[in-house]
Amino acid sequence: MLEIDIDSDPEWDSRTGWDSLVRDAAEAAIAESAFPQLTTMQRPVELSVRLAGDAEVRTLNAEWRGKNKPTNVLSFPQLDPAEVGRIEGDGPEVMLGDLVLARGVCQREAAEKAVAIEDHAAHLIVHGTLHLLGYDHQDARSAEDMESREIRALARIGVFDPYRDRG
Repeated sequence: MLEIDIDSDPEWDSRTGWDSLVRDAAEAAIAESAFPQLTTMQRPVELSVRLAGDAEVRTLNAEWRGKNKPTNVLSFPQLDPAEVGRIEGDGPEVMLGDLVLARGVCQREAAEKAVAIEDHAAHLIVHGTLHLLGYDHQDARSAEDMESREIRALARIGVFDPYRDRG
């Protein structure tokens, strides 16, 4: 059973329904991963999502990645990728990790792409969730695999391919 803890700053408009968007995006990402059972097993699997401002994300990015600027999403996995594959149906709660999104960056990128902020945030949550599950984009093969999973996950929730305009 997937448990999602969401904490949001006031600048993330509460009328949007971020709770359901975050849940839908995370579940879609997990469904397109090698670990779809994580959302349906009896064992609680937790994901923490922080919808933050740019200043908070800048601080975290500087501290954990050595980059003194805000970024769209940060992923902090709690498990080694091999451990994710060993999660079974029984046992204590398992923490996948934390995602932190920066409102200003997300809003600017959505405007640049001419997409709704909700769609871009859904993409970032899918992307970040896949990182928590051990997916990455460090080389062409892994990037192609991760992007394909993102596209399929987003299609599950009615969000168009975010890579469609690539040349």
